Amino acid sequence: MPSVKQVQITFDCAEPERVARFWCEVLGYVVPPPPEGFATWDDYDHSLPPERQGAGFVCMDPAGVGPRMYFQRVPEGKVVKNRVHLDVRVGTGLVGEERLAALEAECARLIPLGAVRGLLQLADEFDESCLGMQDVEGNEFCLD
Repeated sequence: MPSVKQVQITFDCAEPERVARFWCEVLGYVVPPPPEGFATWDDYDHSLPPERQGAGFVCMDPAGVGPRMYFQRVPEGKVVKNRVHLDVRVGTGLVGEERLAALEAECARLIPLGAVRGLLQLADEFDESCLGMQDVEGNEFCLD
């Protein structure tokens, strides 16, 4: 039987630090300490060649349970719907109006951070309600 592997989630984006800090707020993640020998991430970034400055940023689960997230600068903008997206599980175990209230409360928290509200999909015979959203660069995710 193969062993369980850890995964990192990587986002292509225009502004890695901005997108990373958004996801820190969404998930309660933190920015890890800078590399050894540097007091701050800015110090580290300024040590890189100009073309590499601002090219990547990281955030992680402070408890070390969730996946590490890496944000890398790419030259092209987002042009199509994501084929993979994150489901932010804010309504787990809730149904009906209680679930909708949890989704709406989280949506209200995220909009001032730069998130954009999408389509609310109401529960049917197979799935519970979920709310589509976009992050600060238009990457789709769901409040589930």
